[in-house]
Amino acid sequence: IILFGLKLNIDVVIHQGLSLLIRDVAVIVFSIFVTVWLGKMLKANPSLSLLLGIGTGVCGAAAIAAVSPILKTKDDDTAISVGIIALIGTIFSITYTIIRPFLPGSDLHYGIWSGISLHEIAHVALAGAPAGQDALAIALLAKLGRVLLLVPLSFILMYWMSRKNAGRESGDTKVEFPWFLIGFILTSLFGSYVLGKAIPISKNALNGISYFTSFILTSAMVGLGLNISLRDLRTKALRPFIAMSITSVLLSFLSFFIA
Repeated sequence: IILFGLKLNIDVVIHQGLSLLIRDVAVIVFSIFVTVWLGKMLKANPSLSLLLGIGTGVCGAAAIAAVSPILKTKDDDTAISVGIIALIGTIFSITYTIIRPFLPGSDLHYGIWSGISLHEIAHVALAGAPAGQDALAIALLAKLGRVLLLVPLSFILMYWMSRKNAGRESGDTKVEFPWFLIGFILTSLFGSYVLGKAIPISKNALNGISYFTSFILTSAMVGLGLNISLRDLRTKALRPFIAMSITSVLLSFLSFFIA
């Protein structure tokens, strides 16, 4: 998660993406509340529903991995959530690519729509690339705004967990400060204002760092996957999967009109 901060160019988001940032806030709030509400209606595992809502609204597996220690979720819940969001996000990004030629609106509108509605940065890149470089750039900018919002969301979740655990005497109720968030912020600042400016670096080197970051995050998710019980997967995953699928469809429709 710390290295993931290098993918976030704060300077670009602040100076070029403020209007997108407002829409990103709406997307995150909608995704979390609707997924949790649908999960409750379907009697799904509440921990999975919350993780999937956060992953859908922010930045997929990275967001889930970031908030899991704050929410004190089980490793298998984290791993199941990552698997579900990767599957649904891939299906949606391929669907976006297929239907793009038939959609009304410009390529830039399509790029914004992809950036504010798809789950992972990789999904946004996959869906945005066929629409051209300008559409891809605005799509990634919209997505990076959601990544930036991971920081305030994490602190909100810390406050919520502290309030939730207040007065409880049994169990581990202390909310540990997520120190990796400080690292995430520092690497974001370093990548935005130092790397490539005060410290010259080639585009190939930046791409190499990006691939290395993705590899480490993927390896961590695979490690979590080894903790999954197939019995738990069958009994716990279906209802959260349905809740997140419905949320993703609703989000796609609604975000198309605010893009």
